[in-house]
Amino acid sequence: MYRIEEPIYFYVLAIIPAMIVIFLLVLWWKKRTQRKFADTTLLKRLAPNSSTFKNTLKLIILLLGVAFLVISLTNPKMGTKLKTVKREGVDIVFALDVSKSMLAEDIAPNRLEKSKQIISKIIDKLGSDRVGIIIYAGNSYPLLPITTDHAAANMFLQNANPDMVSSQGTAINEALELAKTYYNNDEQTNRFLIIISDGEDHQEETKQVAQNLANEGVKIYTVGVGTERGGPIPMRLNGSMIGYKKDRQGETVITKRMPEVLQGIADASDGKYMDGNITENPVNEIAEIIANAEKSEFETKQFSDYKDQFQWFLALGLLLLVIDIFLFDKKTKWVRKVDLFNEEKTKK
Repeated sequence: MYRIEEPIYFYVLAIIPAMIVIFLLVLWWKKRTQRKFADTTLLKRLAPNSSTFKNTLKLIILLLGVAFLVISLTNPKMGTKLKTVKREGVDIVFALDVSKSMLAEDIAPNRLEKSKQIISKIIDKLGSDRVGIIIYAGNSYPLLPITTDHAAANMFLQNANPDMVSSQGTAINEALELAKTYYNNDEQTNRFLIIISDGEDHQEETKQVAQNLANEGVKIYTVGVGTERGGPIPMRLNGSMIGYKKDRQGETVITKRMPEVLQGIADASDGKYMDGNITENPVNEIAEIIANAEKSEFETKQFSDYKDQFQWFLALGLLLLVIDIFLFDKKTKWVRKVDLFNEEKTKK
């Protein structure tokens, strides 16, 4: 397991593309200047040992050397021991709706991004609790299994989008069924499922599935995003707006939040429905509920005794720089002898 102590130094890697641009500009300037004095054939005879390949090879070695030196500055560390740590907390699974309707912009910036903000802020307020993430539309998909790694949860969350789910729609019951597989500790007394959606569900059995999950000890809370007035669903191609989604009659589809669906799920499981249009409201309320919940003890494995690894990258970077210094930019004798493209024969 690796850890980066000073990731800010990765910004120094920006010097690499700058060096490439400078190299190309200098190469272009040299070629342009040389052509003012003689044609290509004469230049090859005047400077037979000139080699563009060797110049390029020197640049590649130099760039690799710089890259390894920059990595050494970040001081990567590697965990050498895996130890078992006992923690107290609850299991929380987030079920995020990523259907196309969540792209509606009736809530800024859009429903999906608003939902991500809510989940991310809840995760930031957690202690030793374990979290998992499910995304769903027409079917459900396990985005992140249950884990104590909150940083990984936030990272995976930011990548969630409608393209990750094969079929479109809003099948909340699919997410409910998948959530059952996330709670693998039968002794866990407090298990939470938090559904964040605009509520556009068209399956009648959803409430029954929620009731069955509640009977297994899972508390379900629902958060609704979007307005009841609704808004159109933007269609984009390569990030550019190309219009709004239309139905078969050519009319623009207006998607609306349906709180009654989410309210019904919460009621069926003795949970609670919350309005998510103001981010801080559900974040604070859910954080308080979890903070006051009875915690269960569980074991988790984590790496310890992290040791510095910068010296390996430093040594390799310096070695490459030394090689670059002693590597000449002219053709070597064995390269000329190979005459791979029969250049000598052509000259004769």
